Amino acid sequence: MPSVLPLGDPAPADGLLPPQVLDGVEQRKFGLYVHIPFCAVRCGYCDFNTYTATELGGGASQDAYASTAVSEVAFAATALEASGLPRRPLSTVFFGGGTPTLLPAEDLAQILRAAVGYWGLEPGAEVTTEANPDSVTPESLKVLADAGFTRVSFGMQSAVPHVLKVLDRTHTPSRVPLVVQWAREAGLSVSLDLIYGTPGESMEDWEFSLKTALSYGPDHISAYALIVEDGTKLAAQIKRGQVPGIDDDDHAAKYELADKMISSAGLNWYEVSNWSRTPEQACKHNLAYWRGDDWWGIGPGAHSHVGGVRWWNVKHPTAYASRLGAGASPAAGRETLDAGTREVERIMLEARLGTGLAVDALDAIGRHAMAGLIADELVDPVQAFKGRLVLTLKGRLLADAVVRRILPD
Repeated sequence: MPSVLPLGDPAPADGLLPPQVLDGVEQRKFGLYVHIPFCAVRCGYCDFNTYTATELGGGASQDAYASTAVSEVAFAATALEASGLPRRPLSTVFFGGGTPTLLPAEDLAQILRAAVGYWGLEPGAEVTTEANPDSVTPESLKVLADAGFTRVSFGMQSAVPHVLKVLDRTHTPSRVPLVVQWAREAGLSVSLDLIYGTPGESMEDWEFSLKTALSYGPDHISAYALIVEDGTKLAAQIKRGQVPGIDDDDHAAKYELADKMISSAGLNWYEVSNWSRTPEQACKHNLAYWRGDDWWGIGPGAHSHVGGVRWWNVKHPTAYASRLGAGASPAAGRETLDAGTREVERIMLEARLGTGLAVDALDAIGRHAMAGLIADELVDPVQAFKGRLVLTLKGRLLADAVVRRILPD
């Protein structure tokens, strides 16, 4: 969730959505994203909407945050119902940040209980929280599991101390196997997040991180290329020559190594940056984004999407709490996507998936362009022949570079 909000139209204070969101609603699943904007330390590469202060005031402090988030849950339920949308059970819930587990586990449980109380959960629903390895205990993980969380995604990033130092990560590599064990003992599925291409990270460093992560037997691995965002500490360090810059060829080589090692360890690639041990252990919440389902984003700066209408909340926790306290929508702006834009986004996003994009979804121009992609070896011609457009390794890299710079979430 980038800290710079997009431009858009004014969002109504009552949060009501236009009638178009009812079209095809029966075919779309509904999920919830909960943004926890607090971190103990702001990482030098991070451009997300996060805050390190423990007391922001105005109902925005860490102590008051759960109650404020519950207020938006109630607002969302009312706005969706008043907009004529049927009450749909949650298919996925994802707590991201920031560091969600910087809050007490009971606070996260309180928010989840409120959401389930309004919407319910689909059978087999996925409920995830992100966590830093040094922000959980065996007891806190047990509280989360008992509250209904099913999955935890640990920000491991690297197994190499000097790489973690450049990234300003606060945990030590030795902490990761402990938290993986605790999560499993609590009955939670485990995902590990890795970052490649950090300045000063050698190929040997990256190979060691992959080998180490795989040795813990995770159910899921995400591997993301480091993108240096303007205005971050890392961007300033690179500009001053304190650390080397980012090399695209290095990124490509490290992605290829990741795909080879992770696949060889028995995890299957299903989305540009993600691998899971079984199809059932793929991150259903992220898949909902790629497939254009509906979700409501709770929290300052959070983005939402329902039926082709996208909106985003005000950034600062104090302004966010103030609006909810006044009974108004916390949305800062919104946009209504036309049919052409929705189709372009659908093609870009579905092409990222291992299941590919249905060729018959393309018009004549698109099918002609696909022939060019096959000629350039960016898609698998065998898969395209069977009616699905599936990206090759090279194509995945290009898709990731494009989409991660276009989409707000």
